[in-house]
Amino acid sequence: MKKTNETKKIFVLGGCRSGKSRFAEQWVTSRFQRKCFIATLDVKNDKEMAKRVAMHRTSRGDGWSVIEEPLQLADVLLNYPEKSPGKSDVILIDCLTMWLTNLILAGRDDKTIEKEVHKLTSAVRACPVPLVLVANEVGLGIVPESFLGRRFRDLAGWTNQQVATACETVYFVAAGLPILLK
Repeated sequence: MKKTNETKKIFVLGGCRSGKSRFAEQWVTSRFQRKCFIATLDVKNDKEMAKRVAMHRTSRGDGWSVIEEPLQLADVLLNYPEKSPGKSDVILIDCLTMWLTNLILAGRDDKTIEKEVHKLTSAVRACPVPLVLVANEVGLGIVPESFLGRRFRDLAGWTNQQVATACETVYFVAAGLPILLK
């Protein structure tokens, strides 16, 4: 089922509800049988977010092993497959924007986050299986009113730039349509 000569590291960007996750899932499902999904969202007690997670699980369907990791994303990749629930042919990470949010909410300062991003990009390059990463493009809108909003937007843009350099292929998804950037 796996097609030969596929790029190993793919980055999928898009706005909220742009179809980026669906595109990434379909890309993976059409090429691989044994799939691993790394979820970065920490639902906590948020009922609305739990519904969103359930919707994503349903859309993915069966055949995925799942790792939930809200903070130590690079460590999961660096220790793959030892920390995985089963050997997979591909890993899909959704989403880096939530991972960044988790780091900010955990009180990490910008320098610490930059180090985590550098650690992640090194882990992306070293990952022994094909990897698809999903993130939001948040820099296309207005300048946020609050310091936290501007900090988040700037860190997200910088993070996306770093991850894009670590991947062979980058897609931007708008209105459900993938546009090849790199």
